[in-house]
Amino acid sequence: GGRGAVRVQRVLQTPGKSLILHCKGSSFTFSSTNMDWARQAPGKGLEWVAGISSGGEEMEDTLSDSHPSWWDLDLLDADSTGGGTEYAPSVKGRFSISRDNSQSTLTLQMNSLKEGDTATYYCAKSAY
Repeated sequence: GGRGAVRVQRVLQTPGKSLILHCKGSSFTFSSTNMDWARQAPGKGLEWVAGISSGGEEMEDTLSDSHPSWWDLDLLDADSTGGGTEYAPSVKGRFSISRDNSQSTLTLQMNSLKEGDTATYYCAKSAY
């Protein structure tokens, strides 16, 4: 599937605090779609934050040329159970990505926020 920014959320938060972002997928089969969170800090480029595999469908190894380079990462291991997660080094151990396929909802739990986490956050379909 193509890249689709589902939700944009601006995060301006006091350092050390926690925040939860939610996004609801529509117009595609959420449960069989690998999902990502990305962010764009003021004046900076788009940065991949976290990804989660679908509820069981294996990921494709091919990548479309139309996807931006930040998606061009071998991030997730396909497995039969799905739900595999991966994180950017800058957020690993602080952020947690999860999904509820019954509600078509993607969640990003953000803990120990830093000033560098200030950004516009995007929920999007993964390239995989």
